Amino acid sequence: MPQSITTREAAKARARELRLEASTAGQSISHSKALEMVAAELGYRDWNTASARLSNTPEAPCQLGDHVFGRYLKQPFHGRVHAIRELAGGMGYEVTLHFDTPVDVVEFDSFSAHRQRVSAMVGSDGVSWAKTSDGVPHLIIETVANGIV
Repeated sequence: MPQSITTREAAKARARELRLEASTAGQSISHSKALEMVAAELGYRDWNTASARLSNTPEAPCQLGDHVFGRYLKQPFHGRVHAIRELAGGMGYEVTLHFDTPVDVVEFDSFSAHRQRVSAMVGSDGVSWAKTSDGVPHLIIETVANGIV
């Protein structure tokens, strides 16, 4: 769930959810405590750090320099965001990834074709618009670790 939190508003909504969950369990927590809990869920040192980072975060699936994990042409990858560019006022993003280890993009046993740097157009969900012949998106960014704490 924390992965879908990209704005301060979403983080505050998560804090309200935490307060409601605690209340349902017969416990009471302050809103500031809930905000600190959300910051911890997101991997930040405290709410002030999370708030500053989130307030500057565009609705992009990742940011320059982020560590990302996911699938490219059905193969798992780990890598880093090398470049990202907003398309048409935020309708999508062109993202360039550099994989830690090259990914073999050929499904045949008789030969291989490895890719280490790839570009794709993705929506705000991190899923590419282009698909393979069997309908699987070329690129799926599943997890983002920003490393800013």
